[in-house]
Formats: sequence, C-alpha cells, structure tokens
Amino acid sequence: MLIENKQWIYSERPTGRIGIEHYKLNVENLDSASLKPGEVLVKAKYISVDPYMRIQQSSHNNWEKPHQLGVVQGAGMVGEVIESESKKIKKGDFVNCYTGWQEYAIVPEEEARLLDPEIAPISTSLGILGMPARVAYFGLIDAGKIKKEDTVVVSGAAGAVGSTVVQIAKIKGCRVVGITGTQEKMDYLVNELDVDAVINYKENRSLEEMTAALNKAAPYGIDIYYDNVGGVITDAVFNLINHKARILICGQISQYDHGLETPELGPRFLHKMLYTRATIQGILSRDYNHRMDEMIEEMGPWVKAGKLKYKETVVEGFENLPTALSGLFEGVNTGKLVVKV
Repeated sequence: MLIENKQWIYSERPTGRIGIEHYKLNVENLDSASLKPGEVLVKAKYISVDPYMRIQQSSHNNWEKPHQLGVVQGAGMVGEVIESESKKIKKGDFVNCYTGWQEYAIVPEEEARLLDPEIAPISTSLGILGMPARVAYFGLIDAGKIKKEDTVVVSGAAGAVGSTVVQIAKIKGCRVVGITGTQEKMDYLVNELDVDAVINYKENRSLEEMTAALNKAAPYGIDIYYDNVGGVITDAVFNLINHKARILICGQISQYDHGLETPELGPRFLHKMLYTRATIQGILSRDYNHRMDEMIEEMGPWVKAGKLKYKETVVEGFENLPTALSGLFEGVNTGKLVVKV
C-alpha cells in the first residue's frame, strides 16, 4: 500500500533566526509493502523541536558535520507502529525514534525504543523521560557530581532541560537558583518546582546587574552552574564560583541566532578557574544514549508519582514545525516544545 508522506526538507542554511524560509515541504509515496525483516512502519504522533537543531545548521563542524541541505530535518519522534516485520515490536506499539520531520518512517527495530504508556504519556519520551532529561540527569549526576547542599544555578531554567535540572537538584537536596525571562516562568519555577531563588535575565542585562542578582540569590557562592544560555549570564557566574565548582555547558542559546559563525568574546575568566580549581565540561545527551534504562529506572517512578513535574508546550499541526522551531528562540515554551501531528 502506498502512503502519502509529508516531509520538511532543510533547504537553506540560516545566518540568523531560523524560519520557514529555510525549509521546503515535500510529499513522497512510501510503500508499506517494502518492509524488510526486523523493520517497522511508524506513524508520527509527536515530533520534537530542540535548540540543538540550530547548532547543526551552522556551516562549521560541531559534534558532527553540519546538517546536510536537501534532506529531511533531523529530529526525535514518537509514533505508533502501523505495520511490523519485527519480532520485538508489534503493530499498535508506541516507539521513540530519530526519524526527523516527516509523518511516516520505516525504522529498523534496533533504532526504535519501545515505550510504556503506563509510566507516563508517550509525548514525555521527547521531554521529561527523553533526550532533554537524559542530558539533565547525567549532566548533574555523572559530570556534575552533585552533592547534597550544593548551590546549583541553572540558566534557561523553565525550558525542557532546565526545568528537569532544577527538580533533580531539589530532589538531591540542593539550593537551586533558576534564571529565566518572564514573570510567568519565574512564578512557575518558585510555586510549582520549588526553586529557592529566581532571576529575570531581561531585568539584569549587564554584567554588573547579573553579578549583583546572582550574589543576592546565591550568597554562599556557586557549586554547580548548568549553562543552557551562555552570554552575560555565564560571564557573571564566573565571578561567584566556589572552590572545585563544576560548570556544565549544555547549550549557548544566546549565541545561536548570530554567534555560531562568529562567537562573541566575553571577559577573560581563566584566572578564576585557576584560583578555584573549577572544571568546565561540555555535555551532550548522545553521550549517554546507552544509559537510557538507568535513567528511566530512577526518574520513571518520580514522574509516575508526581514527584518530578513537567509541562509541555504543544503546537498543533505538522505544517507548523518550522515556526515552532523559530519560537524556541523567542521563549514561547515552558517545558518541552513538541508538535502534535
């Protein structure tokens, strides 16, 4: 049977804000009868949009070569198996896989992660129990070596990764400072996620203002800084890091629109690293792909019991994927941003 499959093709490399003009909508015919042994045909239910996509669209190598032009935009997807030639995954199962911005995909069984809807809604495998959670969890536990009573500062604290980081840190007994950009998000962090102090970066745009705000919010210094944003916030953090502080670089969203090709230069801070013997480590979710079961074992019960809360910003309609990605850089989301197909 032939299935009409819509795809968003990445067609033009942006120099600033990503938008619909950098994509073309393509329609192809997919033959469901072409499945080979061990393959499944998946129909997308939710498709992910994430800040890292903008990094891949740079013309420079990052953790891999730049995203190719003329191919489907890469992305995580949650879908229902509608045909199966697999002994492990049956028709009607829900899976998470990396098949990009398209409505249907044929996937080898080893590249599809079987989901348990009893733990949480399937969309959470793109957020609180998916890629963002993986980098949040292992970033803190493995790279950050989090300890009870650490002071943890998180930029982008109301986003998919940041909102998970602040909750894990609270569960582990830390003082947590969240940085975000609206009063609504600040209220969410304090009232729902129990964050100890919050800072609105839009009201503290200079290095001096942000340093003063951080000093008030973290009077005993900073033990862990989980960086999703970069820019002035990160520059200010270095003024307040404690002995053996751990600085975790997960994202630099402040630079994605204009600084990927020609990064801004900030203050020289390496002398502060010398004095405190702090460490800086970049963290990528893919580094922990093989430890997904380990994360689910601890975080799954937290989510099921309501101990670990989450929000999803859901955009309706496959046609709105490029617009949704652009919206990430305007702060339209609280928690994980997904597109419902």
